[in-house]
Amino acid sequence: MSKYNNLWGNIVSSSEDKLTLSFEEIKEILVFEIDHSFLTYKKELLERGFECKKISLKDNKIIFEKRKEI
Repeated sequence: MSKYNNLWGNIVSSSEDKLTLSFEEIKEILVFEIDHSFLTYKKELLERGFECKKISLKDNKIIFEKRKEI
């Protein structure tokens, strides 16, 4: 079980195809702050039909987007 499962579940259950979450919102969902390991774990989201489209350190947010079917 991944430490990011609560975040992945929140993203997948959203009715949005594109979801922007601030670092603070992510912390509220996970009950801990994301760290450098997020870069490794974000690959798990691909299996759930979403991808981490952009990480903005300047704006403290991450954009998640539903993957397009090819």
